Amino acid sequence: MTATLAVPSAPSRPRPGLRPYTRAAALPDLMRERILILDGAMGTMIQRYKLDEAAYRGERFATFAHDVKGNNELLSLTQPQIIREIHDQYLAAGADLIETNTFGATTVAQADYHMEDLVDDMNRASARLAREACDAASTPDKPRFVAGAIGPTPKTASISPDVNDPAARNVDFDTLRDAYYDQAKALLDGGVDVFLVETIFDTLNAKAALFALDALFEDTGERLPIMISGTVTDASGRILSGQTVEAFWNSLRHARPFTFGLNCALGAALMRPYIAELAKLCDCGVSCYPNAGLPNPMSETGFDETPDVTSGLVGEFADSGLVNLAGGCCGTTPEHIAAIAARLAQARPRAWPGQYREE
Repeated sequence: MTATLAVPSAPSRPRPGLRPYTRAAALPDLMRERILILDGAMGTMIQRYKLDEAAYRGERFATFAHDVKGNNELLSLTQPQIIREIHDQYLAAGADLIETNTFGATTVAQADYHMEDLVDDMNRASARLAREACDAASTPDKPRFVAGAIGPTPKTASISPDVNDPAARNVDFDTLRDAYYDQAKALLDGGVDVFLVETIFDTLNAKAALFALDALFEDTGERLPIMISGTVTDASGRILSGQTVEAFWNSLRHARPFTFGLNCALGAALMRPYIAELAKLCDCGVSCYPNAGLPNPMSETGFDETPDVTSGLVGEFADSGLVNLAGGCCGTTPEHIAAIAARLAQARPRAWPGQYREE
């Protein structure tokens, strides 16, 4: 087992040249004390409700001209009680942080449903639902935090969509930056504590999101913790735009993230070597929230791993001193998160060189 450093009694201090966090200021100290727990999959839980087209539309969009089934972010407006119920279940399972239902709530992603003009409403409503759930569940001993989920969009700034034209692009940096800024501003106004730039398959997309967050902090005077999470797409250990996890970290470390890690894609078993590599590289917390194994369309959740299997794999990461935050992605449920929280309850968080150095 990897040795860990003693937890200091002194409060955390901001790094040189950085403003203190204006929200979630307690998170750094909490992460020194224990491994933090993130929630599980929103989409997997929504599937349990077996919603049809009419349910997605609700009364407000009953006559909308395009199909909207599958637009999960819309449910924050048309079925808010379902989204709140899902948040409550993850909080009851032991999650310290829950993600807003905003993975695809950008103008770029919502263009697929012709609902670009609704992104402000979607993000504000989603943030408020998560905020209310966290406030209701928080106690002095266990505060809860809202992570504003910022997904990668369905478009990539680095890769051509046309095999006959390598220079072709279906989105540019400025478009992504503006879309991310608008999303982040609405999430901030809705009350999030943290920004989570997640499931990154294209580093340039992520750079646009981080650029937008930096501009938002400059414009508002706020500074929130930023969590960054990429997705390794195959056994080569690279994200879709071609970088190894080491290159991925070095491309984005300038953002001084609160946590950096991986989610989705391979599941915990195949993700381990890449988490271990990041654990050696990162001078911040390392996060891991894998899928419940590899996809299986015959399974109820679409994935095979049961809570005991997933929690056992993630638990080994913790025993080896590799992680500071853990949760679940596709195929995981409140049962998975409860098992992960129980398995990691006594595990020590990963330490890294200079973590407790006076600055």
